[in-house]
Amino acid sequence: MTRFVFNTAATLDGFLADPDHSLTWLFDVEGGTPDAPEHADHFGAFLEGIGVTVLGSSTYEWLLRETGALEDPSAWTAAISGKPAFLFTSRDLPTPEGADLTVVRGAVEEQLAAIRERAGDRDVWVMGGGDLVGQFADADALDEIQVSVAPVTLGAGQPLLPRRLGADRLHLTGVEQRGQFAHLTYRVGT
Repeated sequence: MTRFVFNTAATLDGFLADPDHSLTWLFDVEGGTPDAPEHADHFGAFLEGIGVTVLGSSTYEWLLRETGALEDPSAWTAAISGKPAFLFTSRDLPTPEGADLTVVRGAVEEQLAAIRERAGDRDVWVMGGGDLVGQFADADALDEIQVSVAPVTLGAGQPLLPRRLGADRLHLTGVEQRGQFAHLTYRVGT
């Protein structure tokens, strides 16, 4: 059965990105990349179970800027781990040549069937950002949250999940130390 999984890194004070949507803070932490030894095996196993990735426009634009994917389309494939993707946006945005990218508008609920179909029997990686993940939670289409908490505080920025999810919906299922990160896994339920 297809699950919708939010897998991300966040600061100790609960931010995904700084006020300028930058992830520089993450790459400044020892082991702050998915290919770092403390994450590589776990992240590789996670990606094997993913059939499709879903992202919002801020995350998408950050990926385009950081990877140069508009100039080098192969960088898009690497950035999205070779997975087909759905981009939720209300704007017209450029796309890398040949990208397996479906641009959608409107409510998450309207796209769930297409996303599930494309994922097949694999999971959906709801890559972010936090507001898009919140929309999946609002639609009762978020099954798991995996967050690697970094030893960094920003004081302000883009929140991990700008929604209220009470303890009745979040159930801790795993805690691991991965280098300088605390990796937490929560099952999301009602």
